[in-house]
Amino acid sequence: MPEIDWSDVRPRLAVLAGKGATLGSGELAPPLTAAELAEVESQFGVDLPGEYRGFLLEAGRGGAGPGYGLFPLRRVDGRWELDSDGGPSHDRESLIRPFGHIRGFNPLDGLLDGPAIDRDEELWWAMHDRLAYNPAHRHGLLFLCHLGCALWVVLVVSGPSRGQIWTDYTTDGEGFQPEQNPDGSPMNFADWYRTWLTNAEFLASYP
Repeated sequence: MPEIDWSDVRPRLAVLAGKGATLGSGELAPPLTAAELAEVESQFGVDLPGEYRGFLLEAGRGGAGPGYGLFPLRRVDGRWELDSDGGPSHDRESLIRPFGHIRGFNPLDGLLDGPAIDRDEELWWAMHDRLAYNPAHRHGLLFLCHLGCALWVVLVVSGPSRGQIWTDYTTDGEGFQPEQNPDGSPMNFADWYRTWLTNAEFLASYP
């Protein structure tokens, strides 16, 4: 796959900011250096998908982007972390384990119904939470941003769908769904970010 050129992103964001456009969490933070990116990947235990690696090196390490903005990469006490604004943590053991899905799935499809469970709301919710928030569902996922109401956009970093953008709709009861381009192909980080940027420019073109 050819390398993505990200040199246009900051100038385009600057024009949008000048028009008062909403850019998620504001300006892009500075890019990572190659040495910093190597530290991130070593700590996380995975090679990040190429489109996202290029963005981190050329455009920025977080900030302006879809939803409430890209979660920023920060070094805290000598270690790198992706500040997911109270969302799931990104520990090495979770990231290196493969996300095994190639099609959307809903963990709640296994939620049992029946008279006994229907009468016991506490039992139903205990089962709901055990199924919906099983950490295994999030293996191999890097959480990129949130859309509000605990809806998360994720990048698959391990497993057969590596490099694809998915959305975690668990809070809405709809599970995990892969994002697609208009032609039906899987959406990667570059597709996702540039779609948002183009849409933001379109909206900003109206007075």
